[in-house]
Amino acid sequence: MIEYKNVSFSYDAQPPVVEDISFVIHKGETIGLIGANGAGKTTIMKLMLGLLSGEGQITIDGLPVTKQNLSQIRQKIGFVLQDSDNQMFMPTVYEDMIFGPRNYGMTKEEAEKRVDEVLKQLGLQNLKHRYNHKISSGEKRMAAIATILAMQPEVILMDEPSTALDPVNRRTVIHTIQSLSQTKLIASHDLDLILDTCERVILLSQGKIVADGDCETILRDKKLLEENRMELPLCLQSRHC
Repeated sequence: MIEYKNVSFSYDAQPPVVEDISFVIHKGETIGLIGANGAGKTTIMKLMLGLLSGEGQITIDGLPVTKQNLSQIRQKIGFVLQDSDNQMFMPTVYEDMIFGPRNYGMTKEEAEKRVDEVLKQLGLQNLKHRYNHKISSGEKRMAAIATILAMQPEVILMDEPSTALDPVNRRTVIHTIQSLSQTKLIASHDLDLILDTCERVILLSQGKIVADGDCETILRDKKLLEENRMELPLCLQSRHC
């Protein structure tokens, strides 16, 4: 579904943010993308959408990420941004949620049905007609996730999806991720969330892949994590999982 071949990216004359990255993600996989601040997690996602342009080759469902293919590729991918304020641009949650499906050709009736289904799935019916500037940061984060799910993308990218969430909404996001059949790439410092949702982890350090494999095996490797400026998930520190 997703393939990176020798991908590198740097800003101007700066050292590479991502250097000679290669990996494959198969259809239906849920992958955790982890690493300390500045490891290159968000950059990898932006390269996939053509928001940044680097060296090497990236393909999505057989389509090379090129300027000519960006429209098709972006219809396949939904991106939950780290900062919800950069994602929610319409006055109300409903208007944001219906914008994508309508823009991609869904009838108004179909789009409205999809909006209601997603809101019910996430327990957010009360937010439907709320103004984005009048809801809390946690509610806005949940609304941003709902906006992407309403588009029914084949691939879902999530950049720090649990940021600003209270425990109840965080658990809802975890259950939602677990229930989705789409291919998912989740970048997060919340290693407990990664442990709960992902079967595989890609560990980045200074723009390079230092480990790629079974989620639990990597997240239980205290030495490996500490060498790359990370710590064991909290539940493993307390031996509750």
